[in-house]
Amino acid sequence: MARAVSRARRVLVLMHELLVPPDDISGMTEKEVADFKCEYDVCTALAELGHHVTKLGVYDELATLRKAVRETKPHVVFNLLEEFKGRPVFDHNVVGYLELMGVKYTGNNPRGLVLARDKVLTKKILHYHRIDTPRFAVVPRGRKLRALNRLRFPLIVKSATEEASAGLSQASIVHEGDALAERITFVHERVKTAALVEEYVEGRELYAGVLGNQRLQVLPIWELNLDGLREHGYAIATYRAKWDLDYQDRHKIMADRATGLQPDVVRHIQQVSKRVYRALELSGYARLDFRLRESDGRLFLLEANPNADISRDEELASAAAAAGLDYEHFIQKILGLGIARGAGPYAQG
Repeated sequence: MARAVSRARRVLVLMHELLVPPDDISGMTEKEVADFKCEYDVCTALAELGHHVTKLGVYDELATLRKAVRETKPHVVFNLLEEFKGRPVFDHNVVGYLELMGVKYTGNNPRGLVLARDKVLTKKILHYHRIDTPRFAVVPRGRKLRALNRLRFPLIVKSATEEASAGLSQASIVHEGDALAERITFVHERVKTAALVEEYVEGRELYAGVLGNQRLQVLPIWELNLDGLREHGYAIATYRAKWDLDYQDRHKIMADRATGLQPDVVRHIQQVSKRVYRALELSGYARLDFRLRESDGRLFLLEANPNADISRDEELASAAAAAGLDYEHFIQKILGLGIARGAGPYAQG
């Protein structure tokens, strides 16, 4: 049991309506809990800290949110909502609505969400700031592939906007033109977004968690160990590698603190992480995904994940624990950053 905080807050926890967790998960299996584990962990931690927690599930109706704010008068909204009307790119509108109501909230501001959710826009901004990302091209829906003379195979084809490795599989790595065209069509028709085509970078998959608004803390570097996939294909964080528990066990996929990194490499990752965070105008917390290329040690930003998964055993919380923040105080830190930032448009603290 965590020691209660000195000042209890009224916290409205905002989440998808299908992910509102029960108060008690006794007797439930790991698979049964998996879908709403983050929501359960956060609500439980807030309650253990002594806060007054109200859960609110939302799908496509903001009137429900407005009513809950009026009735509960929260000191802060703990935002776990990752989409609106089934569209991840709409999440910034909900946060913007909170700002219009003058309500404080945790996590990223609307601008940071817009910039980071769009992988293509992220790359363009980082290119301006001379931060390395894999060379890329974009194929919008309804358009055909143009010549990609600048890019070298193998290439990886992914959604330009979807998160959580949606549509990403071993088939996403392509070696020639016909396979490339086929995979682009898959993203257009099945994932229903523009296709992002990148040069594939062979190397270590590293995660840097960042906390803060203006003053930033980079958590210990974490690594997703994908060596078990190399015998069967490419070491990439596919949808199954991220979310299929049986698949993870079968291929020994796990995340843990990165080892064997030289101090200058760690410092470089920390410096680049802060530059990325500021360039994308992020706030609260985020996880930045990198590839450290095996051939020359060059670091590439793959994507930025604003409001990343903060389940008790996931990368961000584990990295926070390695930095001396147990889970409850990690959640309290995120809560405090939201309160400190304020409720005005893109307010910073």
